[in-house]
Amino acid sequence: MADISQNSIEIQAPASEVYATLAAIADYPTWSSAIKSAEILERDGEGRALQAKLSIDAGVMKDRVTLDYDWSEAPTKISFTLDDADLLTEMTGAYTITDNGDDETTVKYELTVALSMPVPSMMRLKAERSTIDLALNELKKKLEG
Repeated sequence: MADISQNSIEIQAPASEVYATLAAIADYPTWSSAIKSAEILERDGEGRALQAKLSIDAGVMKDRVTLDYDWSEAPTKISFTLDDADLLTEMTGAYTITDNGDDETTVKYELTVALSMPVPSMMRLKAERSTIDLALNELKKKLEG
């Protein structure tokens, strides 16, 4: 398994709002510039996405992926794994949501990707990190206005 890239950010919003925003996967294209479309293929009994197809354009990472979501640690963690893709052979990630009190929340995003073509490790890690940073900054902007 490849190294995990990760970063975190402080957001001035209640953890419940952060979780609700991250759980609304179909809405990602409205606030995430890297997610061009999101279609929920399967939902659980609570209406959360179990499987979703996303079109991603994050600079060097462009693909159509089908992700499987794991809600077993919700509302403090949302995990996903790759089910199918055009170019990626692995995409594993998780958002960890920590309530700091006083309506401040820390969000940690972990991501690992692997491509079907050879890509130098340094380039892959740089792409992962920029994807993570963009996602966290856009989440913060969405929630803080």
